[in-house]
Amino acid sequence: MSTTGIGTFAIRPLDPLKDAELLHSWVTHPKAAYWMMQDATLPDVEREYMRIAAHEHHHAYLGLHEGRPAFLMEKYDPRYVELTGLYDPEPGDVGMHFLVAPTDRPIHGFTRAVITAVMDELFADPRTRRVVVEPDVSNKAVHALNEAVGFVPVREIDKPEKRALLSFCTRERFIERHSLAARGGAV
Repeated sequence: MSTTGIGTFAIRPLDPLKDAELLHSWVTHPKAAYWMMQDATLPDVEREYMRIAAHEHHHAYLGLHEGRPAFLMEKYDPRYVELTGLYDPEPGDVGMHFLVAPTDRPIHGFTRAVITAVMDELFADPRTRRVVVEPDVSNKAVHALNEAVGFVPVREIDKPEKRALLSFCTRERFIERHSLAARGGAV
């Protein structure tokens, strides 16, 4: 659990069947275009998250804000999922995706607080040395968020579903950015 000026965040394992209806409303929303599930049916979402739940190297979590579902987080081992053969993984690499739930009442700074909570969760595991992401090259909003928490773009890569910007954030860089932001410094 982490607390920010925006409130308290917690992350729990996703229940692919119980949470499917909620997830379906999120992943098919126009705001979630980069999630690439716009045309998914409820059974499609159930199948996808059952597949992830059964995967040894891919995990999904539901993020809560003040106890209410607010975001989706996935973590994966990039040696086996998403980036296999597309870069040279290092020990301690963890891949990550996150999706903030659509809302009709946005809170200024909320998405940045979510990605910070996600990174806190990933780095809470002492084995995690570096977080790896591969957002679509055209997703400028997420590139800015990634940079704000400490990601450094490395290069563009071609994945089957998209052209992606491979980026890394080390534990040290995240802590540096996080502490600068907490002190009100430029990041």
